[in-house]
Amino acid sequence: MGVYDQGVMFASEMDGVDPLKGIRQEFYLNDEVIYMDGNSLGLFPKAAEASLLRVLEDYKRMGIDCWTKTNPQLFLYQDHLGALMASLVGASPEEVTIMSNTTLNLHSMIATFYKPSAERFKILVDDLTFPTSRYAIESQLRLKGLAPEEALKEVKSLDGRTLDEDRLIEAMTEDVAIAVFPSVLYRSGQLLDVARLTQTAHERGIIIGFDCCHGVGAVPHEFSKWDVDFAVWCTYKYLNGGPGSNAALYLNKRHFGLHPGLAGWQGYVKDKQFDLLNTFEPVRNAGGWQSGTQNIFSMAPLEGSLELFNRVGVENIREKSLKLTDYLMALIDDKLTGYGFSVGNPREPHRRGGHVALEHSDAVRINQALKDNGVMPDFRAPNVIRLAPIALYTSFTEVFRVVETLVRIMDEKLYENYSSKRGTVA
Repeated sequence: MGVYDQGVMFASEMDGVDPLKGIRQEFYLNDEVIYMDGNSLGLFPKAAEASLLRVLEDYKRMGIDCWTKTNPQLFLYQDHLGALMASLVGASPEEVTIMSNTTLNLHSMIATFYKPSAERFKILVDDLTFPTSRYAIESQLRLKGLAPEEALKEVKSLDGRTLDEDRLIEAMTEDVAIAVFPSVLYRSGQLLDVARLTQTAHERGIIIGFDCCHGVGAVPHEFSKWDVDFAVWCTYKYLNGGPGSNAALYLNKRHFGLHPGLAGWQGYVKDKQFDLLNTFEPVRNAGGWQSGTQNIFSMAPLEGSLELFNRVGVENIREKSLKLTDYLMALIDDKLTGYGFSVGNPREPHRRGGHVALEHSDAVRINQALKDNGVMPDFRAPNVIRLAPIALYTSFTEVFRVVETLVRIMDEKLYENYSSKRGTVA
């Protein structure tokens, strides 16, 4: 008997012994929708609502005094949230700060570290990373008067899904100044060996940083142990900070003595910040890379969510995440391959992140049919339906129901009622 034929009772039994099953009730859920898009925008934790409402109330009561008379103090809110985040990424609290957005944080890091010379002037990337990283890097090259076609070195994927780490390492030549890779690929969910890439880059005199938007919150990281130079990531996906919540930045303490490439007053030494001097003196930690005044209301939900993460533990989250995606892939293999579906992500636990890349030649229309039949996935060109069962709020029963819905969509050819043109937001 295949895993699908065991039916929903088997999934229910797995839910019954799930040590995290009670956490699900700490999120706002829609009983009519199976939410499989937490790798794009996480659901709202009730603790996040509570922290946002507390900050709103503080502002209502105190006005400008909310900056300094609240607990935690909003003037130093980025430090408090950075300390809550640090355990998720294996860093010391002073190496993490919450600020702006992922793209601007990458701009800040490239502006800080990129000092091209005649010998070392190239920035190494791959062709599967989320395009915003490339946009930022190319603009930084142009600001230095360099042509991206000459100074941007790209490693191409051999299969269009995954990256060969040997090829990434082979490209770490003497002309490379900085390498920037994703920790988890946004489309296929491949998890790279960050430790190996970092060690090799440093052996060859290369600064290396990572875009961890699709990793942090789903996969444990050890930035300090691995000696990563810098990392950037958003907080609205697996971390459930809400639409557009402020991003995060990791900076290895070895670099605290550097001058920020994009300086601003929020990075100033705190006891002198309101002296308003014309000479910039940055805080000697990741907070020194802050720029403008923080968006407190976009940060506040993250406080409640991070407290939930720290209570549950990222290792426990990863353990359940792997079980959920294992189960989903087994169901796909057992029931969906006959309909033309395949799994496009690596299957080994140490090589995959938190979502399953379900591939089909008619993925656009099937994705739309799923949405109209009680499942919320997302589509990524050219042929991927991303399904992300989230350890904190997705049940094994829901995973079974997703596959059950896909079977019905294919049997009844419901996808044929939709256009093959994707929407503006996929």
